[in-house]
Amino acid sequence: MVKVQHEDFDAGAEIASMRLSRPDIGAVAVFLGQVRDINDGSSVVKLTLEHYPGMTEKALEDIVAQAVKRWHIFDALVIHRVGTLQPMDQVVMVAVVGAHRAAAFDACEFIMDYLKTQAPFWKKELTGSGERWVEARESDNLAKARWDQ
Repeated sequence: MVKVQHEDFDAGAEIASMRLSRPDIGAVAVFLGQVRDINDGSSVVKLTLEHYPGMTEKALEDIVAQAVKRWHIFDALVIHRVGTLQPMDQVVMVAVVGAHRAAAFDACEFIMDYLKTQAPFWKKELTGSGERWVEARESDNLAKARWDQ
């Protein structure tokens, strides 16, 4: 399941809804990302995330489908916020449920690595010295590349 939204989310409630009535689940792997107050040496006052509605959801759904196909997992959830966020606001959640931890961990990390490099989001930070677009990091591309082997 994929959700792109302006509203905050309750991670605990989202996890609970994935695992209720599923006695076959033995593992839940979760990544929660939040807005940092500093990036590349500058203090961040706010972060604005933009996306293309429809296209972004489709890209995220494709990433989740790849993970489901590649690992034996039961389900995955991606929630990504858009709009203007402040430091310490939640921005992204990836949750994966499966029978075993190894598959859940790997699928969760795969989804996050692909999300960072393949999902059409654009980030603009407001810092003490003005606004700037956040460029893709080489470390994100390297993280994704290890899954391509």
